[in-house]
Amino acid sequence: MTADGLPASLEERVALRIAGDRSVRQVVMLFFGSALFWLLIGSLLGLVTSLKFEWPDLWTGTAWLTFGRIRPAHLNTMAYGWSSLAGLGAAVWLVARLTGTPLLHERLALASVVLWNVAVGAGTIAILAGRSSGMEWLEFPRWAGVILAIAGAPVGLSLLAMVRRRTLSHMYVSLWYLVGAVFWFPLLYIMANAPLWRGVDQAAMNWWYGHNVLGFWFTSISLGTIYYLIPKIIGRPIYSYQLSLLGFWGLAFFYSLVGVHHLVGGPLPDWLISLSVVASVLMIIPVVAVGYNHHMTAFRHLGALRWSPTLRFIVFGAVSYTLVSLQGSLEALQFFNRIVHFTHYTVAHAHFGLYAFVAMVLFGAVYYIVPRVAEREWPYPGLILAHFWLSVTGFAVYFIGLSIGGWRQGVAMLDASRPFLDSVTVTLPYLASRSVAAVILVVAHLIFIGHFSLVAMRRGPVRATPALLGEIPMGARDA
Repeated sequence: MTADGLPASLEERVALRIAGDRSVRQVVMLFFGSALFWLLIGSLLGLVTSLKFEWPDLWTGTAWLTFGRIRPAHLNTMAYGWSSLAGLGAAVWLVARLTGTPLLHERLALASVVLWNVAVGAGTIAILAGRSSGMEWLEFPRWAGVILAIAGAPVGLSLLAMVRRRTLSHMYVSLWYLVGAVFWFPLLYIMANAPLWRGVDQAAMNWWYGHNVLGFWFTSISLGTIYYLIPKIIGRPIYSYQLSLLGFWGLAFFYSLVGVHHLVGGPLPDWLISLSVVASVLMIIPVVAVGYNHHMTAFRHLGALRWSPTLRFIVFGAVSYTLVSLQGSLEALQFFNRIVHFTHYTVAHAHFGLYAFVAMVLFGAVYYIVPRVAEREWPYPGLILAHFWLSVTGFAVYFIGLSIGGWRQGVAMLDASRPFLDSVTVTLPYLASRSVAAVILVVAHLIFIGHFSLVAMRRGPVRATPALLGEIPMGARDA
C-alpha cells in the first residue's frame, strides 16, 4: 500500500475500481434510469409550457394542463426528478471511487431510489391537481415534501458510511462537495418547509431556499463531478488544491446570503437586501478560483475535446458555471436588477444555471459512468455527438432569445410613456424562439434516453473499445 492507502500495484488498483463499480451497479443504474424517466416527463411539460406562450388558449378546457400547473410541474420534475436523481447516481459512483470502498448498506440506497421517485411522482400529480403550495421551488404540498426529505436520508447514510470507512486516506476535493451536498440539502429543505414562516418572512425564506438549493445541492454535486472527471480524462492532477478549497469554503460562506437579491424593491429591511447584494458580489471570489482552477488543469489538454464525449459535456458545463455565476453577481446590482427583474431575462439566466451548467455536467457524468458500471460501451458514438450539438443549439436558441426579449421587456416596463401591453408584445418573437428551442431539446433528450435504454437492455452492437468521437493521439489517455 502507498502512503495514501492506494494499492501498490496497478493490477490491484484496477481490481479495486472494478469491485467498486460492480458494487454500485444496481443502485446507479436505477438512479440514472429513473432520472431519465423524469427528464422525459419534464421535457414534455416544458414544451407544453412554451407552447402556452404561443397559444394561450391551448387546452384551457383541461384544468391540469393550464399554465399555472404545467409550469411548476415542469420545474419540479426537472429539478427533483431529473437533476437530483442523476446527481445522486453520480454521487454514489464517485464516492465509491474516491473512498476506495464498495457500496455499503445497498438496501438503504435502494430505499432512497424508491422513496425519491414516490415523492416526485406524488408531488407532481398534486401540482397538476391544483394542490401546489404556490411557492417557487417548494410547490410540492408539505406531505410530499416530507417524503422527499426522508428519501435522501438512507442514501446519505450509505455515502457517509463509505466516507467513514474509506481505504484512501486523502479526501479529494470532490468528496468535500459531495459530503457537503448530503448535509446541506435536507437542512435546506426541512427549514424551508417548516410551518414557521408567514407573509414577508415566508417570501424571504422562499428565496433563501430557492437560491441555496441551486448552490448547495445542484452546484455542489456538479462541481464535485467536474473536479473528478476533468483530471481523470486528461490524466493530469488538479492545478491547485488550495484554490479548490477556496472555492468550496467561499461557496459555503457567501452563497447562503445571496437569495434575497430576488426581492430587491420588496418590503424587506434595506440591510438585508444590501447584505444579499454584497454576498452576491463576493461570490466572484470562489467562482473565479474554481474557474481558474479548471482552466489551468485542462490547459494544453483541450485537444481531448475532439475525441472524448464526456469531456465535451463537462467542459461546457464548467465554463457555464463560471459565466452564469458572474452573470448572477451582475444581476444582483440594483442598476441592472431594475431592468431585468420580473422579465424573461431571469428565466434565461435560470436555465443557464440548471441546464447549461448542471444538466450538461450530469449528461457527461452519465456518459462516463454507465459503461463502467454496466460493463458495456455506448453502441453509437454518433448519437452522443448528436445529443451534444442538439443540446448546445437548443440551449443557445433559448438563452439568446429570452435574454434579448427579457431586456427589451424590462426597458419597456420602465418607460412610463409606453403602455404596459408594449412590454408583452415586444417579447412575442423571442417567445417563439423559446418554443423552437424546446422542440430541439426534446429531440436531444429522446436521443439520450433511447441510447441509455439500449445499454441498459444490452441491445445494439457490442463495442470492444470506448465510444469515442475521434482518433486518440499517441500518448493521450483513454476516456
